[in-house]
Amino acid sequence: MKIVETYSHLNGLEFLLIHKPALWKELQDVISAVNAEGSRIKVSKEKKMKGKLLFSPISLNASFKQLLRSKEWHENRVSYWVTKSERLIRKTLTMLPEEQKKEIEAAGEKPIYSYNQTDFIKDRVAIEVQFGKYAFVAYDLFVKHLAFYIGDYIDVGIEILPIKALQSQMSTGIAYYEGELYNIVRHGRGVPAVPLILIGVDV
Repeated sequence: MKIVETYSHLNGLEFLLIHKPALWKELQDVISAVNAEGSRIKVSKEKKMKGKLLFSPISLNASFKQLLRSKEWHENRVSYWVTKSERLIRKTLTMLPEEQKKEIEAAGEKPIYSYNQTDFIKDRVAIEVQFGKYAFVAYDLFVKHLAFYIGDYIDVGIEILPIKALQSQMSTGIAYYEGELYNIVRHGRGVPAVPLILIGVDV
C-alpha cells in the first residue's frame, strides 16, 4: 500500500516530523509493506457488485496488525468512572480512576466503569487502522484519540483510512479519507482538541 494523502490537524504531522521522525518513517515502512492485493479475497454479494472480488477489511486489518506488532506497537486501555452528574464528571475528569470512583461514591452517586482502548500505541503516539463503518471513525477521532490525549498517554493520534478510490472496491458503508477530512474541517480548527494525522492510503 502507499500513502497518497495526509492531513495534519493541530500540527500533528509537524510534531511527529520534528520530535519523532523515526516513528513516522517506521509507519511509512509498515504501510508500504502491506500487500493489499493479497487481501482482495471478498466475493461481493451486493446487487451492484455481485460476484466481484473486493478488498477484505478484515484481511487488511490483520496485515496491519501483524506488521505493527512486529515493530512493538501494542494495545493500550484507558479506564475511568462515569456517573449521571455533570458536575461530578467535570470534577473527576482529570483524576486517576481510583480517585474518580471514591469521589463519585462520596457524593452519594453510583460510579459506572468505562474505558477506551486503542489497538496500537508506541512512544506516546496512537494509531487506529480503520477499514470499518463511518461511526467507528467518528468515535476514533472525536472520542478515543481525545481520551488518550487528555489522559496524557499520547501526544498525537493517527487515523489510517482508504481513499475513495480504494473504498469503492470494498463493501458499502466503509469510511473513506475524503469524507472524514470533510468532517474534521467542518468542525473548525480546534475540534477535536487533539493533534491528529489523517492518512489516506491506496494500493
